[in-house]
Amino acid sequence: MLWGITYTQDLDPLNQRILSTLFAAIPIIMLFYLLVVRRWLASLAGAGGALSAIVIAWLVFDMPLNMATWAFVHGVGFGLLPVGWTVMCAMLVYNVTVETGQFAIIRRSVAVLSDDARVQAVLIGFSFGAFLEGAAGGGSPVAICGAMLVGLGFDPFLAAVLCLIANTSPVAYGGLGTPILTLQGVTGISGERLSTMAGHQLPLLSCLVPFYMVKCMCTWRQTWSVWPVLAVSGGSFALFQFLFATMHEYVPQLKIWPMTDIGGGILSLVLTAIFLKHWKPKDRWQFASQPNRDRPGHAPATSAPHDAEAAHAQASVSALLGTADDTEPLSALKVARAWMPFALMSLFLMLTGFVRQREAELKRGLQILGPFKSYYSVPIPSLHNEVERAKRLQKNPDSPEPEAEAAVFDFKWLTAPGTPCFAAAVLSMFLMRVSPRQAVVIFRKTLVQMKIPIPTIACMLGLSYVTRYAGMDATLGVAFAETGLLYPFFAAILGWLGVFLTGTDAGSNALFGSLQKITATEIFNQGAFTGSGLVLDQAQTLICTANSTGGVMGKMIDAQSICVATAATHQLGREADIFKAVLWHSVFLASLVGILTLVQAYVYPFTRMVP
Repeated sequence: MLWGITYTQDLDPLNQRILSTLFAAIPIIMLFYLLVVRRWLASLAGAGGALSAIVIAWLVFDMPLNMATWAFVHGVGFGLLPVGWTVMCAMLVYNVTVETGQFAIIRRSVAVLSDDARVQAVLIGFSFGAFLEGAAGGGSPVAICGAMLVGLGFDPFLAAVLCLIANTSPVAYGGLGTPILTLQGVTGISGERLSTMAGHQLPLLSCLVPFYMVKCMCTWRQTWSVWPVLAVSGGSFALFQFLFATMHEYVPQLKIWPMTDIGGGILSLVLTAIFLKHWKPKDRWQFASQPNRDRPGHAPATSAPHDAEAAHAQASVSALLGTADDTEPLSALKVARAWMPFALMSLFLMLTGFVRQREAELKRGLQILGPFKSYYSVPIPSLHNEVERAKRLQKNPDSPEPEAEAAVFDFKWLTAPGTPCFAAAVLSMFLMRVSPRQAVVIFRKTLVQMKIPIPTIACMLGLSYVTRYAGMDATLGVAFAETGLLYPFFAAILGWLGVFLTGTDAGSNALFGSLQKITATEIFNQGAFTGSGLVLDQAQTLICTANSTGGVMGKMIDAQSICVATAATHQLGREADIFKAVLWHSVFLASLVGILTLVQAYVYPFTRMVP
């Protein structure tokens, strides 16, 4: 069937750029209003924002209503698979450890390393969270680590905030490098080159994040008193993040950058654990709700503010996690058995990574289980190849031929990160001899936990797909492009905005990646990089990568992450409070990425960091 162009994107439909930009921003403004001012549930706020996006696309940007609706459906499909499926199955693995009592052993295996709350926050929220981000992504680090911290006695609200802050610098390599792979697909720049550039930015932030987390818990003096372990945790992860991300530069045959977070997280945990065998904080710092706080010879516990809702949340999560028999000694076998579900998840994820690589080589789904394929591509009715991209967004703006926007839903049931997580959960149930009744409890509990986050994810991605196909996102992007020489800074801020809109760094890269490359070319042609000596390819690589590395800082404020955080810590209804608590942290850290990009664009010798 031949497809014809039925809608051409117009970045200035009102012939007044400021007014057009204002209308393009209405869905974002609506989302802010409903989430923060009206304090709606995130799922309802996302639906309201998506509805406003459809209306604006139809009435202002002249996109046919049926196309705008199908764009929303396309986004919802992506929100359910792979994102929603991944989040649910990662939580399923976690719930298996809880229901079988293994999570209590996991908690103890971490607690024995240190009973200091500052160290526990870094070990779980940052190091273990980085591993989960690389293994699954999709909100699973926030969900699992948030619940783990609450189970260790952390204030639920603070646990949510800490995990949102921690889940930043690893995000660009989440889900086995999905964001970088997405950026490669929309820009045509090789994943290896993009990974190298990201590896020259993110490790600097990874050194900072553990310090930043702990400072959000306590005073500067209390933070600096544990600086050695913070340096080991952040520094080791940063080192391995750099090595995994750039190894192909030194050993061309060794392209292991998709495993950056998995390898970096595991090695950071191991090295920090070894370090803690030889070093302990002089004064133990704990919350009032943590066990053994009045043990002789230690400083009194530090109490964080609690309210009635927080106390109820903490009691609920503690009851959910269960308690461990602290008198029973931990053996290596018991600890290994407790961590087994996560080990299986990591193994299966690596195996599906090889399948995904084979799919990419063949550019088609593999034959699995007889006639079944590893994925199916489904063209979206009324949308696939019927939207002409605005000239400014086309790969070749001077070409007289229209450039159609593809709209194909890839039903990747096998290689979606959720599938190996699901397989790990089922196999773990079998190996741990879970009864049918326990299995029902595990599945039911997981579905209840996901009843708000998954609809929110679906609505948010539906919103982003409407803005993408209508050209509304590009209208906002053009406003950033007018900043000229300062654009390297705003390239990171645009990526940050994209993650807030889509809920994922991969979504932001899909949303703005092509525009970033075009804008980099424009400011290069205007002579922006003449003094720095960067050539066009380098300028494009730097600006496009900034979309991803700046975007990671938006991960802590997107509705998906906040919703998952509230679900994991039993803080439902406090989405707006958490959003306001992390907003300025997000803006500050995104600005740091922008400044770093600006320095790498123009200041020697930092320009040498651009591949």
